Amino acid sequence: MRKLLTYFIFPLCIIGLAFLLYRSINEPVKFNKERDIREKACIERLKDIRTLQVTFKDTYGHYAPVMDSLIDFYNNGKITIMQQIGSEDDSVAVLHTEAVKKTFRNLKGDQMMQKLYELYQNGDEHLIIRIPQETNVKDTLFRSRPDFKVAELRYIPFSEDENGKRDTVIMKSIVKQVSGVDVPLFEAQMPFWSILKGMDRQQIVNLVAEREDTGRYAGLMVGSVENANNNAGNWE
Repeated sequence: MRKLLTYFIFPLCIIGLAFLLYRSINEPVKFNKERDIREKACIERLKDIRTLQVTFKDTYGHYAPVMDSLIDFYNNGKITIMQQIGSEDDSVAVLHTEAVKKTFRNLKGDQMMQKLYELYQNGDEHLIIRIPQETNVKDTLFRSRPDFKVAELRYIPFSEDENGKRDTVIMKSIVKQVSGVDVPLFEAQMPFWSILKGMDRQQIVNLVAEREDTGRYAGLMVGSVENANNNAGNWE
């Protein structure tokens, strides 16, 4: 019996304990590694939503109330950008532009810029001009990313279930009075239960509990409809 314990049962117990110890150490490491991968993809999407929302507000004076409005703005909206002609680092152009402006000192603002632009079109290439130009939103934003798909903005990455259904970003926008001034605010949220769907449930429970115990949002979030935070992300 002693030999059975010594050569078989004890070694099996040691191997079992070693396996349990390895798993207790490895599982959190594996969980955090996968969590980092998923969070990076979600953060990029929240940053894209923020970029589009800020552009929407610059155009309309308020944030898009729902994702459909934001997507339609990207597909069909137009924005005004300032086209720069000439360089302010060119001292000759700077002096020449100032001299021309003195010639037309009776013109102000847009009228002056229009006059300078007419001179430029007629052959004066030594001018520094900033003129407004209307352009399509989709021809301006995210042009450096050929894989960008605006329709995907509504969905939380990695949230697809066994039936192919995906969770959607929780987005809100309001106009709130701050010190007597109307301030547009927005927020976009992705809860951990969606971001980490399919991963170890207990690890998610622990993560959510830790966030809730410290009064923080249990997920990733950009902006806030509660407090003006300059559209910061809670990962920043």
